[in-house]
Amino acid sequence: MVRRSGAVLGEAAPATVSAIAVTAIGLTGFALVEWPAFNASNVTRALTTVGQAVTLALVVAGYLLHRRRQHGWPARLLSWTGLAGFVTVTLGMPLAATKLYLFGMSVDQEFRTEFLTRLTDSPALHDMTYAELPSFYPAGWFWVGGRVADLLGMSGWAVFKPYAIGGIAVAAVLASVLWSRLIRADWAVLVTLASTAVVLAYGAPEAYGAPIALLLPPVLVLAWGGLHRPASGWAAIDGTGLFLGFAAISYTLYFAFAGFAVGLMALLAAVAAGRTSGWRAAAGPLLRGAAAAGIAGTIALTVWAPFLIYLLRHGRPGSGGTAFHYLPESGAELPLPMLRFDLLGALCLLGTGWLVARATRSRRAQALGIGVLACYLWALASMAATAAGTTLLSFRLEPILLALLATAGVFGFVEITRALRDSFDSVRVGLVAAVVGLLGAIGFAQHIPTVLKPEIDTAYTDTDCAGQRADRRPPGSAADYPEIDRMLREQTGRAPDRTVLLTADTGFLACYPYFGFQALTSHYANPLADFDGRAAAIADWSELSGPDELVRALDTLPWRAPDAFLFRQNPTGYTLRLAQDVYPNDPNVRRYTVTFPKQLFDDPRFRTSTVGPFVLVVRR
Repeated sequence: MVRRSGAVLGEAAPATVSAIAVTAIGLTGFALVEWPAFNASNVTRALTTVGQAVTLALVVAGYLLHRRRQHGWPARLLSWTGLAGFVTVTLGMPLAATKLYLFGMSVDQEFRTEFLTRLTDSPALHDMTYAELPSFYPAGWFWVGGRVADLLGMSGWAVFKPYAIGGIAVAAVLASVLWSRLIRADWAVLVTLASTAVVLAYGAPEAYGAPIALLLPPVLVLAWGGLHRPASGWAAIDGTGLFLGFAAISYTLYFAFAGFAVGLMALLAAVAAGRTSGWRAAAGPLLRGAAAAGIAGTIALTVWAPFLIYLLRHGRPGSGGTAFHYLPESGAELPLPMLRFDLLGALCLLGTGWLVARATRSRRAQALGIGVLACYLWALASMAATAAGTTLLSFRLEPILLALLATAGVFGFVEITRALRDSFDSVRVGLVAAVVGLLGAIGFAQHIPTVLKPEIDTAYTDTDCAGQRADRRPPGSAADYPEIDRMLREQTGRAPDRTVLLTADTGFLACYPYFGFQALTSHYANPLADFDGRAAAIADWSELSGPDELVRALDTLPWRAPDAFLFRQNPTGYTLRLAQDVYPNDPNVRRYTVTFPKQLFDDPRFRTSTVGPFVLVVRR
């Protein structure tokens, strides 16, 4: 066990270094040229295709060396460089003219940037928005990103793009390393390339979830081997536990699903062991599954302990935590990608056929098949949960399902090719298979920017924290954020992490590490923060008649009161555009405006300043 673990770690370390180096060199090179915006020119799309062709050629070269049983460092380095380069050019080149990542500073990417900014400012596990609360969202990915930003002397928002791309590149090469310990090295290159391309297309916007989606297929094969073998699977159990722990500190939903899939494996392995060796043998897989859970739980506590301790000391969460209140149309149907009429649909259909055909004879097929089964069981459970007023967000598992089916599709393609080579002219069959596979890879790869076009376009149309729009059009109101930050520091005399700001323009909190009095929506809010209670308090303040009543209300709050307010100007007063959860409706958020009379702040205890469309009120 020690020898195998050491061999994997000994290969994972240089693989990680090579991926980081390739990403750094690629993104630095892209930044040296002033490119046109992706949404206004086809230049960067053309260069993306060229870069993909070059990196695919490197992957093919590594594959051929492995196929000839030349498993030395040249083969590995070619494979790692090709995979990391493929990720870098596929995401980095379309985003080369912007400092923002996919989806810019909009929607979910806003609160993710806010979290990264918070953990760049301090390594403590503070909540992304609320002062004096521990983090509810797992901080692992963001904590590492914050330390990277601090090391490089960059702002959290500015490091988001290179860190996200680099993280996916590292996950791709690590998946290749893990696959190479489970199957033939040449096959490992192929399945990693296929799953990487799929995850880039459908999972890259959630940059902290993409690495889990990339690593899950080989981990499921690893876990099934550890659970299904009676004596020699403890190294696999350790690896499974480490992965589950990594998922637990990175993405709660993916951790829950991965734990569910591994638990399902343990149950099926126990049933199989009981039928073949007596029911006492059924305890073995269950104990090994419990051991993996113990390892994962220990790792999870490194991030979750502050939240759990706070919960034990202060009781149950307050109102307003609605993270699971979202049901788009895709979450109301079973996903059937194998019925799509495109390249991905064909690969998923081939993978589905291979899973069924090999279910009784191949442990790889069994492991991946259990993962696919778990996806569909989770989807059904999520739809059933709507009757209880919630969901399990099954639609967010699409990248995992696609990665599993694409991986199975590659195995199916390889086995069909081998069968045809045994029956016909092996040279011609091999040549035809190589051409078909290469054309399919190029065809899908160059289509990835099209799949990601809305996310890429948003990265160019959003205004970044430096006040610039990458498409060179007039910036939005975020261009005033630097001046607001300067005024807040000057007027409060405090650093951002010592100031609580009430604002509906939470993009400002994504740029600077001020604490907020209220989150953008209850879906992103810490359940300990009492989102609904705070919303009611804000509405009550707007109905007060004078400064004395407002100051009294602020001083008697059960939470830390705002030190400053950032409003929008309006002829009738100062406004905040807030949000209310209206699930089960879709959209699940209703926007409403709260207007504060100007006379509430007409008092020496408040200082009012105007910045562009904003009104900044600082409590003296």
